[in-house]
Amino acid sequence: MQNKILRRNEVEKLTGLSRSTIYAMMKSGEFPRPIRLSARAVGWMASDIDAWLQNRLEQTARRTIL
Repeated sequence: MQNKILRRNEVEKLTGLSRSTIYAMMKSGEFPRPIRLSARAVGWMASDIDAWLQNRLEQTARRTIL
């Protein structure tokens, strides 16, 4: 299966996070890092964003059970 590369605006829409929040979370290791596409462009692997979202959902579910 071919993995899709998401640009920042798509990542923002999927996660509901702002650009500044995404970059702050990347800096602290809480969000996947993008891959370099060219000298001035980056993108995130869709599978990395899907896994991050799934992890957040699982964390939320664990907190509500406790």
